[in-house]
Amino acid sequence: MPWYLKLVLKFCPSLFFKHYAAEQNVKYKDLERANDLFLDKKVHFQSLSGKGRGFIIQLNNSLTLWFYQDGNHFVYDGFEMGQYDDGDVTCLDRK
Repeated sequence: MPWYLKLVLKFCPSLFFKHYAAEQNVKYKDLERANDLFLDKKVHFQSLSGKGRGFIIQLNNSLTLWFYQDGNHFVYDGFEMGQYDDGDVTCLDRK
């Protein structure tokens, strides 16, 4: 990494990430949204039960985001709100 980018990263990280996101064809607004969504949250994962493959991301035991497999990737299917028990920290381990 060039010295001037190291300097920008050290003293103005948000400007560095805007620059790097543009280089990687990533919308900086998407980075901000992801950071806002997950920052300071307790995150749990759960596997879906039943016929379909997918998973649930649970935030602070009160909001769930649902994802289902669509070919070689997963698609967001929606959310639910309520009070949930902790997820399974081993659900992503290979068996």
